[in-house]
Amino acid sequence: MEGIEAGGSGAIRYTLRPERISNEDILFCIDVDPECMAEMKTGPNGRPFTRLDSIKQAILLFINAKLTINPENRFAFSILGKSASWIRKEFSSDVDSAKAAFRMLSATASSGHADLTTLFRIAAHEAKKSRAQKRILRVILIYCRSSVQPQHQWPVNQKLFTMDVVYLHDKPGPDNCPQLVYDKLVEALEHVTEFEGYILESGQGLARILFRHMCMLLSHPQQRCSQDYLDIPKSLAKRLPADAATGEDSITISSQ
Repeated sequence: MEGIEAGGSGAIRYTLRPERISNEDILFCIDVDPECMAEMKTGPNGRPFTRLDSIKQAILLFINAKLTINPENRFAFSILGKSASWIRKEFSSDVDSAKAAFRMLSATASSGHADLTTLFRIAAHEAKKSRAQKRILRVILIYCRSSVQPQHQWPVNQKLFTMDVVYLHDKPGPDNCPQLVYDKLVEALEHVTEFEGYILESGQGLARILFRHMCMLLSHPQQRCSQDYLDIPKSLAKRLPADAATGEDSITISSQ
């Protein structure tokens, strides 16, 4: 986008260059540390789900919506234990392929370590194949650990793919440090992402917030504003009486 001064009035007229929007290859990486089995609330009368169950539902919501927007989008799946590994390597537009991948998802033993280097290596390799087909690659990492800070070893000049992060965590306490984990995730995202990448978090344990985050990630990386200017969905707190606010949008992690 370019800004041009209009007629000496000081007003700025913005023009958007015509640009072809690429089809996406989207690689999900799902954290399968035991913390993915923490309980999430679905509502006052809903039965509880684990984080992993809610993640599966949220991804299916995302995939169906993405394919409605553009049937040419494709998806593949990996998991994060101590490091990343494939569970469905072939990118596909078939929803049943995603369901089959989910049947292979289960929590692993705690490793006390989360290395993103392999994930970045996989993504960079796949991104080159996507580019050869005039597509772009995006990684969506769903991370569930409240005390394990992710690590990586990746050169600063290799930005071949876009990265988004959804961080589901416990509330801060003596045994965890979600703020430090969040800061490390921000650092990793900014280190590797090609286009604008988003990091969205929740410590509320509410499934609907996860679904909302996934809907926000439907935005195409080539059409995004900076996350600093992202003000959707707008909070209802100002529209409701003080005693009716649920507090689900309260901030538990600082982005500063």
